[in-house]
Amino acid sequence: MGFTLSNQQQLLSKIATGNGHGENSPYFDGWKAYDSDPFHPTKNPNGVIQMGLAENQMCFDLIQEWILNNPEASICTAAGVNEFKDIAIFQDYHGLPEFRNAVANFMGKVRGNRVTFDADRIVMSGGATGAHEMIAFCLADPGDAFLVPVPYYPGFDRDLGWRTGVQLIPVACDSSNNFKVTRAALEAAYEKAQKANIRVKGLLITNPSNPLGTVLDRDTLISLVTFINEKKIHLVCDEIYAATVFSQPSFISIAEIIEENIGCNRNLIHIVYSLSKDMGFPGFRVGIVYSYNDAVVNCARKMSSFGLVSTQTQHLIASMLSDNEFVKRFIAQSAKRLKTRHMRFTMGLAQVSTNCLKSNGGLFVWMDLRRLLKEQTFEAEMVLWRTIIHEVKLNVSPGSSFHCPEPGWFRVCFANMDDKTMEVALTRIRTFVLQNKEAIVPRKSNRLWHSNLRLSFQSRRMDDTMMSPCMMSPHTPIPQSPLVRAT
Repeated sequence: MGFTLSNQQQLLSKIATGNGHGENSPYFDGWKAYDSDPFHPTKNPNGVIQMGLAENQMCFDLIQEWILNNPEASICTAAGVNEFKDIAIFQDYHGLPEFRNAVANFMGKVRGNRVTFDADRIVMSGGATGAHEMIAFCLADPGDAFLVPVPYYPGFDRDLGWRTGVQLIPVACDSSNNFKVTRAALEAAYEKAQKANIRVKGLLITNPSNPLGTVLDRDTLISLVTFINEKKIHLVCDEIYAATVFSQPSFISIAEIIEENIGCNRNLIHIVYSLSKDMGFPGFRVGIVYSYNDAVVNCARKMSSFGLVSTQTQHLIASMLSDNEFVKRFIAQSAKRLKTRHMRFTMGLAQVSTNCLKSNGGLFVWMDLRRLLKEQTFEAEMVLWRTIIHEVKLNVSPGSSFHCPEPGWFRVCFANMDDKTMEVALTRIRTFVLQNKEAIVPRKSNRLWHSNLRLSFQSRRMDDTMMSPCMMSPHTPIPQSPLVRAT
């Protein structure tokens, strides 16, 4: 007699069978659409292009060149095989000393050498996912909460809450001031938690922002530090996009702020870092917790036993990041190439009057499609998103999956593909926007315009789901924000 799915779930834990992973989110649904029909320039030119993955593939040629020139860095080559035994049998949860030193030095270089990091405070983890869960375990008990400004990375709900039982409380931010977090919004979120008898243990920020691609200015950072000091709660700073900032204003790490001696309690400050975004190594699962609190360092190091970075990876990373000339060249070239790609992509969108929030970091843009919504609701956003996924064949992420309070915003990743694929994706978006206009405006001919990619969209569906700004009801105004035309 076979077991039903319900029977099988009864044999498992509540955590294992719960929905805490968030796989039902549109953020992950878009990935499934891509996986079932992936784009290929020759084998599947009409497939879905992955623009929902914040991955940095802009400088893999530099990485490959370094590996070819340094075969001894890998213990799985003839040049490095003599190190195989020592590396393969050694696994201390403190991490290889040379690895921690190299990562600490790299973190300093990424921040323009304006701050230094202590290798003894480097705690490794299985990617930023493991690092966030580890810091949540260290700082909070089940039922406790972290404040998080919106919009924020959808994976935070899983990383900090699924297995820890920690809650995330959104801090209201909107387009009226480019989604900047304010002291008033922090106070409101904190007071709301207090009234609900929820203990707030910390504030989580992402700088540079995912999904906005913006950086926090010095005054805002000081305000955040002042706030957490007054409330006696922790500040967790996710800085995994630190080296993706490609133009002014420059990135300011929380490490710089606390070294300016503004009277903050260092025991409340913690940094999460990884090599997934800055170096483009998500598969290496190199995550870092850097805490200024000795007790947190000690606790996190013991917890890291459940998510260590393999010593083979540590060995390779230590060798690579210890090459100062390579690191200097990589950081410079990465910023240069990201700037070029960002400029090309946003200028292409601007040509069809599609704007993005002004940004200067990250691997994505925060695209504004509010004017394409039939009405300013999240239901309309979902209709638009499904059209983009299934007809335009682009996996972009809807703002609602990032807890954005305003419908019509989408995160679009541009650094996980080559130039030709990016141009195909840009052409599809431009075709879609222009096609949408033609579908709404009365025409003598009902014949649809086909792009050179043979993309076509049913005008009836476009008319049913979207309207131009001139056809919006006066009762559903589009929220205004200080956007800039993409340049």
